[in-house]
This record gives sequence, C-alpha cells and structure tokens, in this order.
Amino acid sequence: MRRVVITGLGAITPLGNNVESFWQGLREGRSGIGMITKFDTEGFKVRIAGEVRDFDDSLCGDPKSVKRMELFSRYAVAASREAFSDSGLDMEKEDPYRVGVSIGSGIGSLQAVETGVHRLAEKGPGRVDPLLVPRMISNMAAGNVAIALGLKGKNINVVTACASGTHSIGEALRSIQHGEAEVMLAGGTEAAVTPISIAGFTQLTALTTDTDPDTASRPFDKDRHGFVLGEGAGVLVLEELEHARRRGARIYAELLGYGATCDAYHITSPAEDGSGAAMAMSYAIKDAGLEPEDIDYVNAHGTGTPLNDLFETRAIKLCFGDNASKLKINSTKSMTGHLLGAAGGIEAVALTKTVQEDFVHVTRNLTESEEELDLDYCKGAGVHMTVNAGISNSLGFGGHNATIVIGKYQER
Repeated sequence: MRRVVITGLGAITPLGNNVESFWQGLREGRSGIGMITKFDTEGFKVRIAGEVRDFDDSLCGDPKSVKRMELFSRYAVAASREAFSDSGLDMEKEDPYRVGVSIGSGIGSLQAVETGVHRLAEKGPGRVDPLLVPRMISNMAAGNVAIALGLKGKNINVVTACASGTHSIGEALRSIQHGEAEVMLAGGTEAAVTPISIAGFTQLTALTTDTDPDTASRPFDKDRHGFVLGEGAGVLVLEELEHARRRGARIYAELLGYGATCDAYHITSPAEDGSGAAMAMSYAIKDAGLEPEDIDYVNAHGTGTPLNDLFETRAIKLCFGDNASKLKINSTKSMTGHLLGAAGGIEAVALTKTVQEDFVHVTRNLTESEEELDLDYCKGAGVHMTVNAGISNSLGFGGHNATIVIGKYQER
C-alpha cells in the first residue's frame, strides 16, 4: 500500500485565519468564541458563536471570482491556498490530472438559501438569483478550490454532517493509496452562522444557551449543556511519499489510517454504548498497522453536549480497554466551537501540529466531570509529551463515525 504524508496545512478558524495563529491560540488555551455579529440576534435564545473574524477576501483570488463564491467556498479556497503554498507544490511541474481535491461541507450555503427564499417571497420567482444553485450546493467548495489552483484530478465532496471533514480526509487517503492521485487537498469547510441555522439548532436543543462566550463551550465538564456553533475551514495537503521525496518536500507527519462506521441507531444521538465510534477507531488503528497501546492521544469529537461526551467516552473505553486511562484526550471545540463539516478539517490540522510539536493543548473550561467521565481530558493546562501517534474522531448526525490516525513520519 502506498504511504501518504502530510506536506501542507491551511486553516481559517475562530482563533485566526492561518495555521500559525490557530495553533498558537490552541497552545495558549484562548477562546475564539464571541457574540454573534453576522446578523441581529434580537429574539434569539442563542447569541454566541465561534465566528471567523477579519476575513480577507483577497485570500481567495480576484474580486470577480470572489463575487461568485459563497462564504463556505471562500473559506475553503483561502485555507487551500495557504496549504498549497505551505507544501511548496508547483503546478507547472505537476500533472494536473494527478492532483485532486476532497473537501466536505455538511451544509453548503444557508446564506444563499435564506437570500433566495426572501427574494422569492418578496419579488417573485423571476427575481431569484440565476446562480442560486451553484452558490449553495456543498460540492462548490471543492470545485472552487480546483478552479483557483488548477487541479484537474479526482474532485469529491463528502457530506456526512459533522463527520464530513474527517471522511473527506480519509477518502483522500484511499485515493492516493489506490493510485488515483499523487496529491490530494483534503479537509472540510463550513459557514453556517446564519439565522435559520442558529434557530434550527436551538430548537433541537443542541446549542448551549450560556450567555458568557468565555465559558460557554465546556466539553467533558459536568455543567456542559450544548455546543457552540463555529465556522471556518481546515485543509491538509496529502501526498504520496515517493512523490514528496522526489521533490524534497517538508513532511509534517504521516496519515497512517482511516476507519468509518455507522451507528444505525438514531438520527441525532450516538449509540449509547459507543460501539459504532469504538469500531471506527479500531478500524483506523488496524488500518494504520498499529495496536491500541501505540496511540498516545485522542483529539475527541468532544462537542460539549451531555450525550456526545458521555457516549464518546464509553467508545474510547470500549476501543482502548485498560489503555484508555493512559491516553491524553482533548477537545479543540472548547476553543473554536463546533465547525460542523469543517470540524474534522481543523482538528486534523491540530492533530498534525500535536504530533509535530509534541504538545497536547488544554480542554478549555473543564473544571469537573461526572463520575463516568473519568479519563484524562487534559484539564487545566496543555501538556508537553511525546506523541508518536494520535487519532481524531468525528461523529455526525445520522450515526456517521469517522476516525483518522496521524503519526510521526519515519523512514522505513
């Protein structure tokens, strides 16, 4: 099986609009969550989110191109441009049909839908934007990335709700392993801080109604009562090892394995015993050629909802057995909020940096957990430790489970 390494990283997040600022924010334990500024929240129970701030549209290209992109596509293009530049790839030296894109979005553009519905109601069907459909559909992030960078290879978009980003990375891994591409830009993007999104998730009782942005996101804490919605994009450049070696690329880490399952249990709740997520982790670890005791760290899905954190803890215990108590576990969402389809993208960036720098960031706002949540969730402060291999979990509505394994690159 062909080996796949990570040679570039890109991120647009509530903690900053590049990888350096995002990672520094995680290292410092800062919160990127604040009051919603994208619309008037008068009358809404929820008024906080992890918004991307000070986003520069010039990161996406020329003004004419930007005008045709919805926000979720712009985030994806900006993160992909950063990752592509970081990788040192030169498309003049590459076969464009061997460089592809796998970037997922759970929702696409709710902004385009909201605008279209309002215009239809107020002005009639003849005044709906002719570009409404290509603006709103979720595959347009991957399509716009390909157009912006001239990538003519395999181009896919996985839509599995909050597991979209991780599934997209896993499917890109498979594409390279099986010889369909030499390079894939992979990750997730989302821009769902809109009135209908906040209203819908609130009515579902999924969002926290905490009014303090600084403490609202509380994964694994006994006082958690919902997630904070976030937005942004995270993209990795995945590259076949020999291709990377030939061009002298800098290698961050190796993408070792991927596992995916379905709970087949409930449309919003994970399986209570954690069996589906546990099997995804087990599959990913086996795919990596490792044993559970080889894993040092888990970047948890860790949303801060009462059921997710409990059932994911059960899944980790089921997968790792006695070794579960030896793992370092954290939640990036404690600082960014939950980026839905983009969560797996930015959390894969975080996992890559964790492996590279041997630093596990804190789970912010975690003070005390209930009895069954008795693992090491990195409470209080980040930890300097050797991380030879770690996993990232993403669990999506519909019962979708996805896990990837990233480890230190080793010559062999």
